[in-house]
Amino acid sequence: MTPSDGPANPITPLEQALHAARALVLADLAAREVAEADVVSMVEESVVQRRWWVEQWPDGADFVAGLVAQDVQDALLEKYGRWPLCPVCGSGDPHALEVEPELGPDPQWVCHKAGVRVAALGGLGAAGGIASS
Repeated sequence: MTPSDGPANPITPLEQALHAARALVLADLAAREVAEADVVSMVEESVVQRRWWVEQWPDGADFVAGLVAQDVQDALLEKYGRWPLCPVCGSGDPHALEVEPELGPDPQWVCHKAGVRVAALGGLGAAGGIASS
């Protein structure tokens, strides 16, 4: 193999989608200061499960980031409680943001109570307030 042959193991679109999903969810976990080792393990477990899912349905690669976020959100709910808490609604019961679309590209964190988009997945650190709806 010569240097012009390129890398021995090029990164496939599947791996790119999985790495991007991992990075976006980890960025949001870090932004909300919950990226502890056991929580990061939840992300890794979801990525393993979603790798199989995308291998079965390659057209779903654009949807994997939102699905990983939902998987981690569900795992956190079972173990710790709601995440990420809505920064928009200051009164009433605390509630979590939801990933929208549930199965689609370009996932966003949305507050359904207030009817606003809070941040793109991976953008909770930049969303000190709220984004326009």
